[in-house]
Amino acid sequence: MILQRARHIVRRLRQEQRGQSLVEFALTFSILMGFVFTFIEVCLMFYTYGLISEMAREGSRYAAVHGASCKTAGGASCTVSADNTNTYVKQLGYPNLAGGTVNVSTTFPDGSQAAGNRARVSISYAFPITLAFVPQSAFTLSTSSTATILQ
Repeated sequence: MILQRARHIVRRLRQEQRGQSLVEFALTFSILMGFVFTFIEVCLMFYTYGLISEMAREGSRYAAVHGASCKTAGGASCTVSADNTNTYVKQLGYPNLAGGTVNVSTTFPDGSQAAGNRARVSISYAFPITLAFVPQSAFTLSTSSTATILQ
């Protein structure tokens, strides 16, 4: 009789704990998925920062090679302006995985595009945050690159 009563108690405890495992799994899994998607978003942000840094380097290189005295093999002028550099950087064709907006600004800190002066390309990027339960906003990433004009 005591053994039978003990079996009945064990059986009842097992039945009562069946739903507990499901609730624990649901809570743990949702928190784990939150961490996973946050990690993916942070990785995408670092990737995008590396991407806009490369765009700034390419833009400053373009401005450095096409200075005020730039001539093509045929003798035509290939002089660059800030607008030309901005257009070049925007049309580089790098993937915009995050879907944000790129703002490019080219300046010549020494005052002109003459050889020996500097060209600075600054890029700011509005990185949209797309996590669930996070207010829709953007995080601004910015970088710049400076190069000396060669010709």
